Amino acid sequence: MNDLVYSTELGRIKPTEQKPQRPKGDGIIRIQKQTSGRKGAGVSLITGLDLEDAELKKLAVELKKRCGCGGSVKAGNIEIQGEKRDLLKQLLEQKGYTVKLAGG
Repeated sequence: MNDLVYSTELGRIKPTEQKPQRPKGDGIIRIQKQTSGRKGAGVSLITGLDLEDAELKKLAVELKKRCGCGGSVKAGNIEIQGEKRDLLKQLLEQKGYTVKLAGG
């Protein structure tokens, strides 16, 4: 939908910025090992979390503390350094999420 009603190509009307929409998950959290583009260093990538950015960062901080390692939040996914898929699965299931380990 375009909010622009009239334009002379010059003026103060600026398009409204829309936040890019993340795809809605199917309710299943997937944890996979990813090494591509990381010089051989593996990370556990958690996808499918349907949370707001603030809640996602809060969950990432808690998971990093429990795993004793670093990580980050990128594009709506949580990356945890190292091969921690089994521990992450256990922690997320304790929080009530449905978790699947994806190949990687």
